[in-house]
Amino acid sequence: MSSIGLWLICAGVPLLFGLWAQMRVKRTFARYSKVAPRNGMNGAQAAAAVLRSSGLPNLQIRPVAGRLTDHYDPRNRTLNLSQDVGQATSLAALGVAAHEAGHAIQDARGYRPMRIRQTLVPVATIGQSVWILPVFAGLILGLAGLTTIGLVLFAAVVLFQLVTLPVEFDASKRALGALEQQGLLAGDEIGGARAVLNAAALTYVAGFVASLGQLLYFFMISRD
Repeated sequence: MSSIGLWLICAGVPLLFGLWAQMRVKRTFARYSKVAPRNGMNGAQAAAAVLRSSGLPNLQIRPVAGRLTDHYDPRNRTLNLSQDVGQATSLAALGVAAHEAGHAIQDARGYRPMRIRQTLVPVATIGQSVWILPVFAGLILGLAGLTTIGLVLFAAVVLFQLVTLPVEFDASKRALGALEQQGLLAGDEIGGARAVLNAAALTYVAGFVASLGQLLYFFMISRD
């Protein structure tokens, strides 16, 4: 197989998949951002309700700058919600906010995949920053050992992304279950929140596929 053909299969197609996933999540979020829940809650209020029902009433919910920068920080156990989610009254906002509350619940319950992911954060952060330097230097200079070091670093990034998948899927499952069981969303509203979370989950899948494709591509050309 030619180098171009290999790149298209390993990197080009996954790249297009990732772009499509990003477009889909933005389109889905925009669509359900226009649909207000009948309970009149905003994202922060819904997240607080989910946390209370899960025995975490004192966990701090804070605003964070940016668009869709929502995240749970296990280091200081805070739920950080962007204005488009925390202060918004929409099915999209409630879905995303409950999802982040799901991560807080995972942390409190000692969810094993989340623990594993946190263990991998340091090496994945280093790998993401520097892997490409030894890979390219090794390929240019013909130093297979240097290339291997870079590939091992990047493999840690790919492993981190793989472990992230069950963490994200589980958080969404917890979120949708809590929204329905607590009566925060009616049966005909759950579908909107689910659509947003499914679209968001697809971006994680796309990111993993793209990174795995890159890893395979550089591994194969390093063996030529």
